[in-house]
Amino acid sequence: MMKLILFSSALLLLPKTPKKWYIISAMALLGAAVGTLFLYSPFYAPQLISKGLLIDGLSAPLIVLTLWISGLMVLASQKVKETSNHPSSLMATIMVLNLALIIAFSSSHFILFYIFFEASLIPTLILILLWGYQPERLQAGTYLMLYTVTASLPLLVNLLIISHNSGHLDLTFHAWLGPQIYSTPLMPVWWASCLAAFLVKLPLFTTHLWLPKAHVEAPVAGSMILAGLLLKLGSYGLLRLSEKFPPILTASTSSFLLPLTIWGAICTSLICLRQPDLKSLIAYSSVGHMGLLLAGFMSNTTWGWQGSLGMSIAHGLCSSGLFALANMTYESTHTRSLFLTKGLQALFPTMTMWWFIFAASNMAAPPTINLLSEILLLTSIVAISYTMILPLMFVSFLAAAYSLTLFTATQHGPVTTASNPHSVTLPSNYLILLAHMMPIGVIILKPEMITL
Repeated sequence: MMKLILFSSALLLLPKTPKKWYIISAMALLGAAVGTLFLYSPFYAPQLISKGLLIDGLSAPLIVLTLWISGLMVLASQKVKETSNHPSSLMATIMVLNLALIIAFSSSHFILFYIFFEASLIPTLILILLWGYQPERLQAGTYLMLYTVTASLPLLVNLLIISHNSGHLDLTFHAWLGPQIYSTPLMPVWWASCLAAFLVKLPLFTTHLWLPKAHVEAPVAGSMILAGLLLKLGSYGLLRLSEKFPPILTASTSSFLLPLTIWGAICTSLICLRQPDLKSLIAYSSVGHMGLLLAGFMSNTTWGWQGSLGMSIAHGLCSSGLFALANMTYESTHTRSLFLTKGLQALFPTMTMWWFIFAASNMAAPPTINLLSEILLLTSIVAISYTMILPLMFVSFLAAAYSLTLFTATQHGPVTTASNPHSVTLPSNYLILLAHMMPIGVIILKPEMITL
């Protein structure tokens, strides 16, 4: 498996001809297809690939998602090749980021995971700074680095403390600390500092300000990998770290974090309803969905954790597809403003169908894996607190409201002068959208593929 991953990643440095770009995407998608072999029950037991690498039911779906999104990301970056904006450098950056994510998801030692968790920031920053659209991309990169690096430093200190007390940080062991740590008065503060790096990466509401800025300034490849994969490092880290400690630790912080996540989901959903920028709207919707994921995780139930993994996969595919759609619209209209992007149904009726499909998926309409994930998450949250029923109903309603607003604002209304009626939709664009939507519909037929 690792040989196939390394071979497909090395192909990213091939010469920059259109044919080679399709070969690169094909190899990444082939790697993802082969990786699905790890998603079936005979492989649920942890498989040690090498001394420091491990694949199990939690990491395998995310590794496959990494390869899948990476292949589609290359296809969506055709404009970089046409404008001769250093396409070889872009491919090299994608390769490094791809490898960093795969190793992070398959690490069997938590320090190794931490190293590549942080290493993934560098290629992301390069993508934003070198291939971003606006002069404000430097500010977006600064926000990204300050938020994530600052929040991850307490995690490093705590990992060293845990390693000193337990003697190891190996993920193949079930327990890391003795019961003496769980009786200290500062236990909730200590545990919150452990989770801070992942809460910012997720991101938790109030620590999310870096995300819309990064999305708006990033190129399409940066937005796709940021929403589809980098946010999943946060959910993966939460699940991976918490499984090594008793539930009392998570319960000690849930009384504070659970209301904050639901309130954050409501606030960001309301922001989406009044958001004039297309990419900002999709970015803020990600904050709302990740808030629901975090609330399910804080429930400390099997359904909550299973729903968190399912939401990670569903959101990764759906949000990446929405950003690809937003980029296709931007290439035709040269604007991201919802006030100027009108009447696209008259110009691109086929793309209207895709906008509706992804908007429906974003609001968890059947038959998508998004619906199954939200059912698991909502059930697990209500199971620990009946007072959350009304706020959760509000979150679901607002998700449908801003998803339909996104669809109607772009597809209906008079055609504006910003739209180019002679713009041609490439066949590869339909392939990108189909490849994003196909797993969302297929996994619902066999949901045990992403079972913890």
